[in-house]
Amino acid sequence: MNPMIRHRWVVPLVRGRSVSSTVVARTVRMGIMSRVTRMNHIGVPVSDLARSVRWYEDVLGIAPNGVTIAATNPAIGAVVEVEKASMRASFALAGDNVLLELIQYDSPQPRPFTGRNCDVGVMHLCFEVDDLDAAHRDLVERGVHVNADPVVLQDGDGVEAGALAGTKILYLRDPDGIQLELFELPS
Repeated sequence: MNPMIRHRWVVPLVRGRSVSSTVVARTVRMGIMSRVTRMNHIGVPVSDLARSVRWYEDVLGIAPNGVTIAATNPAIGAVVEVEKASMRASFALAGDNVLLELIQYDSPQPRPFTGRNCDVGVMHLCFEVDDLDAAHRDLVERGVHVNADPVVLQDGDGVEAGALAGTKILYLRDPDGIQLELFELPS
């Protein structure tokens, strides 16, 4: 079954005829369509690719892996739904399991990031660290914007930590103001 993309709606063809979104949902639940097998990468649009590559490496230790891409192509623009897109990207391996793709659009001119954590569609990247207190001290010494001091998730005071009890968290912002989280699991 090959899906066709039409104005943001996926309309699969079954023996040459279109079917409703209800049928699509049922088909996905039945396992007929391809399923996700693993996470490949997370794309993060940035305003200055070189600056962001340096910051993610210098501050978080996420070094570029040498894979880059540049595109000024109508088909790529259609895929990302950005008319007349011109972009460049650099990949970096975060830890040993997730690729981070930092993307700079040269055209059209991107708007600055203004989202809040509570806004629909705003996501954050969470990186696991061994020592959150040391990471916090280092971030503050470097002048990185840290939202607040680290928090240990504990039941009480409006928190139901559940299986995350004892986990330490810290939120910070990258040079574009994008929210990031550092996460230390309990020992």
